[in-house]
Amino acid sequence: MASREAGPLTPQDAARALAYAEGRGLTWLEEGRAVEFLARRAPDRSAIAAVLTHKAVDIFLTKPRGRRKAVLVADMDSTIVTAETLDELAGFAGIKDQIAAITARAMNGELDFHAAIRERVGLLKGLPVRALEETWKGIGYCPGARTLVATMNAFGATTALVSGGFSFFTARVAAELGFAVHRANILLDDGTALTGEVGEPILDKDAKLAALTEISAQRGVKLSAALSVGDGANDLPMLKAAGLGIAYHAKPVVAAEVVNRVVHTDLTSLLFAQGYPASAFKGEPNG
Repeated sequence: MASREAGPLTPQDAARALAYAEGRGLTWLEEGRAVEFLARRAPDRSAIAAVLTHKAVDIFLTKPRGRRKAVLVADMDSTIVTAETLDELAGFAGIKDQIAAITARAMNGELDFHAAIRERVGLLKGLPVRALEETWKGIGYCPGARTLVATMNAFGATTALVSGGFSFFTARVAAELGFAVHRANILLDDGTALTGEVGEPILDKDAKLAALTEISAQRGVKLSAALSVGDGANDLPMLKAAGLGIAYHAKPVVAAEVVNRVVHTDLTSLLFAQGYPASAFKGEPNG
């Protein structure tokens, strides 16, 4: 999958990749942007990248059988939405940089997630509840988010938003994009202001994995039939457990451990990775 902004993927590049991987059955999923083929041997992605003229390409390795997944479990912050919502909320308390520094360390696995979320929420004690709505007004979606969810819904998948963030935001994202399920942490308030506390139990990496397992079981499919996507350390267990786990513009600790990664492209690459042609995409173009 090639970045649109960096120019088209050429037939010559596709041919070079095919030859290197000793592949067959080359098929364009979108002309100039996404191509797939069957490889006779498990290719080294860095070697494939080296033979390409186009240098802003994401390369996915998947099994040919069962590519279209029946379940999607997605992280929210910096995956479906462009921001870390807690950091943006902290801006209304004048401490965005302080909170963001803690968030960055937690998402790279440098801090205990429970302690980090309690610390950050504690710093927001007394913040008026209306700041949540003001924060929501400034939240945008990552490129391809609408198309990803709409397309998987249209083809019968169960789509779930499972976040270490907060239900105030996941409820709104789920309603706008069409996620069938949403789970997140709960910010406690006294009706006027935040109390500085988060509801228990805290939704962490183990809860994300449990959600993936539970939703797949409810759907009646194995984890091999599930797709998960996220960017932070608390996403790692579900990324590793799903049949197709994709790191999206991930933190270094995640990028180091997940094989399939979106680095140059957008969330529609998750559809291409499942074999969907662009002609099957639903929702807003590239949205």
